[in-house]
Amino acid sequence: MAILEVSNLKKIYTTRFGGSKVQALSNVTFSVEKGEYVAIMGESGSGKTTLLNILAALDRPTAGKVMLEGKELSAIKEAEMATFRRENLGFVFQEFNLLDTFSIRDNILLPLVLNGEKPAELESKLKPIAEELGIAELLSKFPYEVSGGQKQRTAVARALITNPKLILADEPTGALDSKSTDDLLRVFREINAKGQTILMVTHSTKAASHASRVLFIRDGEVFHQIYRGDCTNEQLYQKISDTLTLLTTGGEQR
Repeated sequence: MAILEVSNLKKIYTTRFGGSKVQALSNVTFSVEKGEYVAIMGESGSGKTTLLNILAALDRPTAGKVMLEGKELSAIKEAEMATFRRENLGFVFQEFNLLDTFSIRDNILLPLVLNGEKPAELESKLKPIAEELGIAELLSKFPYEVSGGQKQRTAVARALITNPKLILADEPTGALDSKSTDDLLRVFREINAKGQTILMVTHSTKAASHASRVLFIRDGEVFHQIYRGDCTNEQLYQKISDTLTLLTTGGEQR
């Protein structure tokens, strides 16, 4: 069953003084099944960041539509949008987006607090997630006191604590060292194995090789996609590398 449906998506930006128009997305159509782990790749300027912003309801398309579990995002009123995001979407960013004046505990709990959940319910939701992500001993610390990998696991915990329908990850390994990257990708595999749907935008072939499907965006359109099937991470890595070569050389996918 598709949890996310993107149909004929188009986005045109008009320059500040209306002198010219830039088409960031031209005709993007795809769907994401419940429990799927999808990576989106493409060169800088290909439209993948614009696509992610529209999926996150941070921007609206010029044409086309995005449906999350049957609800069209563009139909949601602006006054209701923040609540919709908190209740349905979890976000993991490259730069973590943690509040330095909040403890690790308070950063993770913030979405629940904003949703008005009762204090007694907060700890019962926090404990299992913190233990699963290996940060239970860090809850009283502040972001500036922990490593980049620990910050990113905090961000993942914050994304998960509302039990979102969809996690949107924007270059989640971009600010991490090799070991922290491996740890985060292991976490993503584990939470996906438990049924969490993940859509990740990434430049990293290594990160994408852990997904179950990889979509490639070129010139604002879906150029190609690869399904994992029976591939190992190494085999999928090679397929992704071959496709990226086609993207950069302007070749046609067959």
